[in-house]
Amino acid sequence: MSKKHRHDPNSLMGHLIELRNRLLKSIAAVVLLFLSLAYFANDIYHMLALPLLASLPKGTTMIATGVASTFFVPFKLTFIVAFVLAIPYVLYQIWSFVAPALYNKEKHLIAPLIVSSTLLFYAGISFAYFFVFPLVFGFFTSVTPEGVVNAPDISTYLDFVLQMFFAFGLSFEIPVAMLLLIWSGVMDRATLIEKRPYFIVIAFVIAMFLTPPDVLSQTLLAVPMCILYEIGIWLGRFYERPADPEDEQPEEKTE
Repeated sequence: MSKKHRHDPNSLMGHLIELRNRLLKSIAAVVLLFLSLAYFANDIYHMLALPLLASLPKGTTMIATGVASTFFVPFKLTFIVAFVLAIPYVLYQIWSFVAPALYNKEKHLIAPLIVSSTLLFYAGISFAYFFVFPLVFGFFTSVTPEGVVNAPDISTYLDFVLQMFFAFGLSFEIPVAMLLLIWSGVMDRATLIEKRPYFIVIAFVIAMFLTPPDVLSQTLLAVPMCILYEIGIWLGRFYERPADPEDEQPEEKTE
């Protein structure tokens, strides 16, 4: 294979090279952000722990049961924060790779969905941190049995928080998923409206698996999912596919 053909952007090898370059740029962005934030790793973890620390009894602190937990847990969190912050740039690289293959109409549709999905993911994380965590941790602390010291392990707490962030960030993508279903023709608004009662049940089932086994956490996830479902139905009117003119034409009568 010649050098000219190997670097032809329209060839298979050219697409693979471009994909590799964009993946490397995305990885470099995450690493650069991680290195920039690594010095503040302990401060970042402390910020994450504030909702729990505010709910613990006075004089109670978190503990570290692992030998190296105090070192690795903050850096693990910092790397995840770096990845989350780099999501817009990573999505831009993905968009730049696939955009040339899309029609103009598809570009005008997909670009707003990418931006809105990113903002909704951040909104889900913010909702969990500022609204859900204070309520959930306050509830857990209030039901601590007498004689039991509530001192959570920092590693266990991080796993719990990341699970909640993922659950709420993903659930806030419901309107985007619904718009894609409507735009692609898989479903229409009428079908989604008809399936509303089933979705409410599904929302509580999903919340049961993604959140801790308590009614409060499940409700705090399921209720926003139902509200976002209604928002998706409302927005769907702007993304409905127009009817095919050929389908609207009456069939010719045969004598």
